[in-house]
Formats: sequence, structure tokens, C-alpha cells
Amino acid sequence: MNQFLHTIFPFLRWFPLRMETLRADLVAGVTVALILVPQSMAYAQLAALPVVYGLYASFVPVIVAALWGSCSQLHTGPVAMLSLMSAAAVLPLATPGSEEFIALSIMLAFLVGVLRFGLGLFRLGAIVNLLSSPVIVGFTNAAALIIGLSQLNKVLNVPFPRSDSYLSDLWGVIVQIPDLHWPTLLFAVGTWVLIAALRRIRPSIPGILVAVVVSTLISALVGYEQKAKVSADAIADPGIRTHVQDYAEAQTRIRELSASISAKRQEADRLVAENTLEARAHAAEVRAAAEVLRMRMEALKTENNRRIIELHGQPLARVGQGETVRFVPFADDSGGIGDGRRWRFSGIDGEGRVVLSAGGAVVGNIPEGLPTFSPPHFDWAYLFALLPSAIVMALIGFMEATSISKAIALKSGERVDTSKELVGQGLANIAGSFFGAYTVSGSFSRSAVAAKAGAKTGMFAIISAIAVVLVLLFFTRYLYHLPQSVLAVIVMMAVFGLIRVEPLIDAWRVDRVGAVIGLVTFGATLAMAPSIANGILVGVLLTVLHYLIRTMRPRAEVVAMKPDGTLGGARTHGLQPLSRCFVPVRFDGVLTFVNVAYFEDIILEAHAEFPDARAILVIGSGINDIDASGIEKVREVARRLRDNGVRLMFSGLKHQVREAFRKAHVDEELGESAFFVDKRSAISKLSEQFAACESEISEREKAGAQ
Repeated sequence: MNQFLHTIFPFLRWFPLRMETLRADLVAGVTVALILVPQSMAYAQLAALPVVYGLYASFVPVIVAALWGSCSQLHTGPVAMLSLMSAAAVLPLATPGSEEFIALSIMLAFLVGVLRFGLGLFRLGAIVNLLSSPVIVGFTNAAALIIGLSQLNKVLNVPFPRSDSYLSDLWGVIVQIPDLHWPTLLFAVGTWVLIAALRRIRPSIPGILVAVVVSTLISALVGYEQKAKVSADAIADPGIRTHVQDYAEAQTRIRELSASISAKRQEADRLVAENTLEARAHAAEVRAAAEVLRMRMEALKTENNRRIIELHGQPLARVGQGETVRFVPFADDSGGIGDGRRWRFSGIDGEGRVVLSAGGAVVGNIPEGLPTFSPPHFDWAYLFALLPSAIVMALIGFMEATSISKAIALKSGERVDTSKELVGQGLANIAGSFFGAYTVSGSFSRSAVAAKAGAKTGMFAIISAIAVVLVLLFFTRYLYHLPQSVLAVIVMMAVFGLIRVEPLIDAWRVDRVGAVIGLVTFGATLAMAPSIANGILVGVLLTVLHYLIRTMRPRAEVVAMKPDGTLGGARTHGLQPLSRCFVPVRFDGVLTFVNVAYFEDIILEAHAEFPDARAILVIGSGINDIDASGIEKVREVARRLRDNGVRLMFSGLKHQVREAFRKAHVDEELGESAFFVDKRSAISKLSEQFAACESEISEREKAGAQ
């Protein structure tokens, strides 16, 4: 009964809690919370969500994962990789910042949670083995670059319109470097230097928190944020004003089209549910109409992406005050009657006013209070669009959490159950989706900090979540002036540390095909961004193909004796054959349907090369498995050889292979004398058995020479 309770409620292993354990967890929990709060806000922006959703994801999911997880020092919450993948999955379906975008991000978290929970419940964690080490390294390196460079616009304070091509979007940011905002860049560089310096000089001080506090205070004191909200008529230049109005009209039209597309997809689902021929035909028409609307919306988005970059590149000068304020092109303010600031187009607010900015971007208003319980909105129209990304995110998140748990377990000595960890991660995402959280996973940086701070049980994670609750209740107002460039640097410093080149170099030395697959995965992930899930799918596909090819053509060749007395490939090492009357052939691989044809080719080629042979010995110590196709092929090859006066023999077969031969009566067909315990005894006995044959061939050759 006690074992059953510990299986259902794994957190019972923490109890009874001793005072010293609780004290250690309290210190570790507070230490992690100092990193968790700013990090979660930064990762929420990476997911194209308001920063408050990062805090929501640091509350309920953290507690649930700690209670039902397997590793006591693993900290779950927002992470960079899954934040980017969440944004990439939802961006093609909704406009960032919209209610629909937020709802789909939460729905995606629910899907990821269900998949992880199912994998853990049915103990299917081994499926992650499809991700080979070079593929993981190639994908992680590419994703780290994509994540880090996606924050470049926040460091420069220039627009970064998102499209289906990340590389072209990034180039759009690079060409705007002449229009960068120097104070924003100064905040970013200062944050990087401060965090790096504290890590080197005083690693015990939470550099991220210090950077957040210092930058927020400076931002508030110097008036870093400078915004103006005016009507389009306040822009004096008719060309710029028309451009702004076109942008506003397109944005309105995009919102209308998005609502229409969602409505039509829901209507199509309703018609399909009626399950009549007429309704299904109508549903197809509705879906086609929705697709037309989607294409129009994408065209408008592309136009507005171009417009916002052009408008940002046309600085304005503010002239006048109050109701007489006007904004003229900065170049036209030659008289210096303006305020001296460069005002740039920033967007359109909810009331249709033009937002101009002469300062940097800050976090802004963060809603106070805890997230309310609300079931995730499940839109069946988007299920199949989100499912591929959800599957990849479930595997990537599991891989991250498992690798972190095992690394911690090596030091702590704690036994980690990967299936239980999957269940805990799944429950965390499912429960979190009912409280406004997006996809979460195990965090390497926060878990490492927890372990270093001396965390003993998962109670430390619950304490860190309580700290987030306090921030949501009492401190969000003080984060208004936090520069977004500071959060961008926090993300950059976290992900650039994930880039590793050495594993690919090592793979090149050992397995060049695997290394090439890793490089292809790296390139594919970059090229397919923002849909980076497709990059890892390419890597998995190539890995499986490589494995199948290797399985279809395992190492197999005629062997002979090397000078040191060991056996080696006769052709590979240029060795003389052991005998012309029997041929030893090594076959290192399973003997199944995928390679039985290759097995047949190898045996028949050996017979063709040694036409005088009376026996062919298969050194089968490398044959780990055999299926029905393999059994049948052995029978067929043995029969063909027998018709030519040649026997097929085996040495060193493993128990499971011999047992399969016995059950299929192959041992009776070949005869017990066709099987040897090991290759040494086989070669010794066959050398004695065919000594007369060897002498006969030698005499025949001498007679022929005379």
C-alpha cells in the first residue's frame, strides 16, 4: 500500500521534512526565484506573448511538475527552445498579441502535456532515441542561433516583422542598423557586461536580477520610454500620413479576416459533425473560402511588414504643443524648432491612434493578480495544424528534462525514472493550460542553480512558484519601466551558451555520415525557420534512413588470419585465404527481412570466389536477431549450396538465434555437425576435416602446371 501511494503521489518521498532540509530548500527556492521572474518574462516575449504569461507559466506548472516529477532538483517552467517553437507553431495561424494567438498557445501547451503524459504512462520514452546525438547538437545549435538573433531587433529597437522566412526577416533587421536607437543598445551592452562581470567576480550574486533592478531604475529616472499617441492628421507630411493610414486600414482588415477565417473553420467543423453528404460538400466549400481569406490576410501582412519598416526609417520631428502639435519629417526641421528627438512610427493602438516613439521599448503594464481557472479553448480546426509541432515539442522537452535530470542524478545519487518524469512534465503542461500557461519544460540553468544552492527536495520549486505569486500580486507595477532590450540580452546569454561545436567534430572523427546528418539538420533548421520543428524532422528522417541502410548492408566479408593470430577481413587487409575448401564469412548484423537479400549475395559471392569450397562457414557471433524472413533465406541458401555439393555452417550463434533455428527445425535440415560453439573451434575442426581436400587441390594445380 505504501509503495502504491508513493507511485501515485511521488512527492511523499520528501516526508518527513527535517528542518535542515526545509532550510536548504528555502534558500534554493528564493535563489531560483530571483532568476525565474526575469527569465520567464523574457521567454514569454520569445513566445510572442505578453510578459505576464511567462509569470503564469512559472506558477501552477512549476508546482505540479515538482509534485509529480522524479527528480527532486529539476526546475520546470518557461524555457527558450520551447518558447520559440511555440511562437513558430502559432504564428501562421493567428496574429501575435491577439486573443486567438494566446488561446492557441495555451491549447498547444495542453496538447504537449497530453502527449508527454501518454508517453510516460505507457513508458514510451525510448522513442526519443530516434534523436541521435549529432541531430540533437545540430538542431540545438541552429535553434540557439535563431533564438538569440531573433532578439536582435530589441537590442537595436527596430521592427522585426515576422513572415514564413526567418532568414529574410533577420536580413530586414540587419539593414535597419543605421536606424538603431543608441540608448537601447547602451542598455543591452550594459546588461551584458554587468551580468558577465558578476558571474566572473561574484557568482553568488544573481546577476540577472541585479541587471533587471538597475536597468528598471535607470529607465524610470531618465525617462527612457518616450511615446506619443496622436491622430493621423497630426502627421504633416501627406506621403507619410497616407502610408500610416494604409497601414492602419490593413491592420483592421487583417483582424476582420482573422475573425472570418476562424468563424468559417468552426462552421466547417460543425458541418462535418452533421455527417451527411450534403453537409460534407458544403464544409469543403467553406474550408476553400477560408483558405482564400487566409491567403488575402497573408498578403496584407506582407504589405504591412514592408510598410512598418519603411515608416520606421522615416524619423519625424515634433513641432508645437498640445492640440497644435505636428510631426514633420526630421530632415525638414532645419530651423530646429522641434524638440530635437527623432520620433518613429511604432504602430496603431486599440483606439486607432498613431503611436510614435522617441525612446526605447519597455515592458509596460503587467496585469496584477493571479491567473483564473479557465479550461483551454480547444479549436478543432487547428488541431492538425498544431499536432506536428506538439509532437516535436513533446520529444524535445522530454529530451531536455531527461538529460538535465540524469546530469543532476550523477552528482546527487538520486535514481531518476524517466517515465515518471514524463508524467510529471505532462501533468504540468495540462494543469498549466487551465491557468493561462503556455508550454513549459525542465530548465537547465535554473536546475543547475538549484543544485548548486543545495536544494534537497522539490519543495524548492514550490517556494520559487510562491515567489512568482507574490510578484503577480504586489510587484508587477514596478516592472513597467523594465527595458525590453534587457530581457532580450537575458535570452541571448542563456541560449548562446547552448552552442557546441566539439560534439560535431568528434562525430566527424567517428561517424562521418552521422556528422553530415547533424550539419544537414543545422542547415535545415536555419533554412526552415521559424518552423524549426521541420528541421529536426529532417534530421530524424535522415537518421532513420541511415540506420536502415546500415541494417540492410551490415559489415560482412570473407575473413582470414592476420599475422597477430586474429581474424580480419581478407580483402580489407590483403590476407591469404585460410583454405580453398571452406570459406569463413563474417556477418555482423541482425538477419531480418531488411537484409536477407544482402546475406544471400554475400554467401553466393563467396562461393563464386572459391568454386572448390565444400563448406561455407558463417561466423554468426554478430547476429543478434533473426526473423521468419531470415529463417526462410537460410533454408533457401543452404538448399542452393547443397545442390552444388556445398554445406552451409554456422559458428558462435547466440542463444536466441539457435533457439529460432531449433523451433523452425533448421538445425535438423543442416545437421548438428553444421554448428560450432565458436569460430576458433570451427576453423580448427574444418581445417582438419578438409586437409585432404586441400592436398588434392594442390596436387591438381601442380599437375596442371607441368
